[in-house]
Amino acid sequence: MKVVGILLLCFLGLGQAEAKLHVCGDHFCDSSNRRVFLSGANAAWFFEGFDFGNNQYPYERKAGYENWITQIRNHGGNSIRVFLHDNCQTTPYIDDHNGHTYAPDKEGHLVRDLNDLLHFAALHKVYVFFVLFSGAQKKDTHWKLQGLIVDNTKRQAYVDNALKPIVRGVKNQPYLGGWEIMNEMEGVITIEGSGDACFDTSVLSGSGAGFAGQTYHPKQLLAFINHLTAAIKSEDHSALVTSGSWNPKSNTDSTHFGHKYHNFYSDHCLVHAGNNAHPSGKLDFFQIHTYAKAQGDHYDNVAPFYHSGQEKSVYGLSKPVVIGEFSHHKGDGWAITSQYNHAYYHGYAGAWAWQYKQEPSDHDQDDAATINRGLNQLKGKNDQSNGGLVTL
Repeated sequence: MKVVGILLLCFLGLGQAEAKLHVCGDHFCDSSNRRVFLSGANAAWFFEGFDFGNNQYPYERKAGYENWITQIRNHGGNSIRVFLHDNCQTTPYIDDHNGHTYAPDKEGHLVRDLNDLLHFAALHKVYVFFVLFSGAQKKDTHWKLQGLIVDNTKRQAYVDNALKPIVRGVKNQPYLGGWEIMNEMEGVITIEGSGDACFDTSVLSGSGAGFAGQTYHPKQLLAFINHLTAAIKSEDHSALVTSGSWNPKSNTDSTHFGHKYHNFYSDHCLVHAGNNAHPSGKLDFFQIHTYAKAQGDHYDNVAPFYHSGQEKSVYGLSKPVVIGEFSHHKGDGWAITSQYNHAYYHGYAGAWAWQYKQEPSDHDQDDAATINRGLNQLKGKNDQSNGGLVTL
């Protein structure tokens, strides 16, 4: 029995080492340097901002996430995108009076909950990507997030007392795919001119940026992303970090589109925004979102699914690009199967449809049956000259 136990531990250890992802060129690879395509879905929340920590997860939320992970696995997918703090509704533990962060959560359960989810995901070979915060909506608790963005002292308290303990507590999980600092910072960005291209958001004038209320200067948001990215990497040197852009317009310097845009997420802009204090705070991959909302529910000409579709190369980006949000419902006539197929064969590193949790007020989402048809399109694929390995 002792020999069997040792062999089992060795087998599990080998499986964990094999699972870890790293960047290889403009794709992801496993430890055997096989190209891996992140085919998955958004299951962003069960109750938005109220899923983890403070004894919230063990009940219906746990069952919900495990059901979604199982669906992804059964339909051939390998990854899931999950929101964590959102607008600081319940985590991290931030004092209601002084805005100071004291812990990942008040009751001390958050790291346990994330490990629980990650363990289940590992059993089903599904990578989990956690989104720390969101700029797509401003909730009643947004003032707490605001403190982290604009106040260096409050941000450092979050880094020291919440973020680093969280990363430290889960970094050895084999199917921890990575971290996303902020979903759609463009929702709360100000549109302003600047002599510095990294902070000149006038190029986004009329684009829809600032849709949740123009609140933060570009430099503040980019410094926030830079600082948190560096903090994650200080605890886990192999961590993959991204930040989700609401539209490729804020994530490209390409002149292909007939308009001057700028990649605000570039290494230079992030480190520059942080006044060179956090040189390691650079993203490992880019993530773009795309919905057909322009001129009568059509894709704009920057979208990966514009007309018959665009190659990843048109964006001029040397890092992997994941299409992190899209849907058939807001897909300008594209079938969900064609969307996943296009991402796989045209240079992208992953595709996550939006989203399993159905919200009556969400007019962009697909239902689970639709998403699962998309996942099935790529089930079992392993074309190493295109997207790569899908079903693990």
